[in-house]
Amino acid sequence: MWKPETRVEAPVAIHGRDGSFSDRWIEFCSANGVPYRVVSCYDNDIIRSLRECSALLWHFGHGLATDLLMARHVLASAEAMGLVTFPDAATCWHFDDKVAQKYLLEALGAPLVPTYVFYDLAAALQWIDTAVFPKVFKLRRGSGSRNVQLVRTPEHARSLAKTAFGKGFRPSGSEVRDLWKVAHAWRNQNLSAFVRAVPLRLRNRWRLDARIGRENGYLYFQEFIPNNRFDTRVTVIGDRAFGFTRDVRPDDFRASGSGRLVHDTTRVRAQCVKTAFDVARSMPAQSVAFDFLDDGTERPLIGEISYGYDSKPVYDVGGYWRPDLTWCEGGVWPEHAIMMDVLTRVVDRRS
Repeated sequence: MWKPETRVEAPVAIHGRDGSFSDRWIEFCSANGVPYRVVSCYDNDIIRSLRECSALLWHFGHGLATDLLMARHVLASAEAMGLVTFPDAATCWHFDDKVAQKYLLEALGAPLVPTYVFYDLAAALQWIDTAVFPKVFKLRRGSGSRNVQLVRTPEHARSLAKTAFGKGFRPSGSEVRDLWKVAHAWRNQNLSAFVRAVPLRLRNRWRLDARIGRENGYLYFQEFIPNNRFDTRVTVIGDRAFGFTRDVRPDDFRASGSGRLVHDTTRVRAQCVKTAFDVARSMPAQSVAFDFLDDGTERPLIGEISYGYDSKPVYDVGGYWRPDLTWCEGGVWPEHAIMMDVLTRVVDRRS
């Protein structure tokens, strides 16, 4: 139970969306006597509505076109008003943008998988002529390995380059590539729930494509890091780090989105946890999930980062590491940890 030394007086504003972090944020505030107000950040007068609040929390998503259009603007404006926000600008400006993440991680000296970005066809083709394949092609948008391909030949790379600087790619990707999710849902005995959700998923994807437009004007490749049977996901929230691994899909190279999670902390290298803490502190980020790959050296490589993630796999870790790598036993919901950190900042500002 969270017991602040100073009572939170002004309400905490929470953008409500069923199935998002807002569910447990509301639950936490109700259980701990924290004043809160459920708001819609889509409202025209949202800024006026926030003037009596102490904080704004909004778990905006990569699959919601409206969120990607204006969520960062509302959050930055609330931050300018003096509210504590989650996510704040340092945490989310690079969300769902792998190109932005490349520049950020390189600037911080973080161990990023070698990454190459081009902004004109001639430069891209010149690089392809001298590159050693395979390489991993990605779009800047997408999660769960959506829009990720293993490119084995220069011919395939040239074809992607011409599309990238021509008609471009759909940001939501191809529905055909999601067929493996059906098999995964069947194995986990939740196929009926998956099928019921299909119309909404498709509607959101079509809306995303229509409102955001096609991805073009750039070409993004990463080095292929072979011999990884799994990747390591480390999620940092304040001074807590939660780690688990994700096995690659059968006959594939991708682990993200596989659903093959392993909550065995002995598989999580201490260096992954230490690197995650160091980079999160440098950003600085309130919360960020890191995907690590092992290239056989002492320091693991970061493939991608994201402020947004599923909360249950983090809770299922059953504990967390502190920055000194001591282990604390007991599952913690990420939403609760985030809310406690936000409330601590609210109290500290008043003090």
